[in-house]
Amino acid sequence: MKSIGIPLDHVTKGSSLFILEIPEGRSRERLIRLGILTGQSIKCIERLPGGTVVIEKNRQEIAIGATLAKTIRVAYASAQGKRRE
Repeated sequence: MKSIGIPLDHVTKGSSLFILEIPEGRSRERLIRLGILTGQSIKCIERLPGGTVVIEKNRQEIAIGATLAKTIRVAYASAQGKRRE
């Protein structure tokens, strides 16, 4: 199965994004507890040395480690609020 979108660890700071795919298993459970679900809107607010990505969702900042960020697939949101890849 071909993956869609791009990995979260490849996005640029300040980008508005849509979550397209999150990993299976324990990582998925942890992300769901944080409210990070497929179809949700997020914003990349910082990229830290070592690959950690800090996102904002509903005014909450969440740091996602580099390894996990590689498994989350996202798409950039266009200016009109529609998804694009």
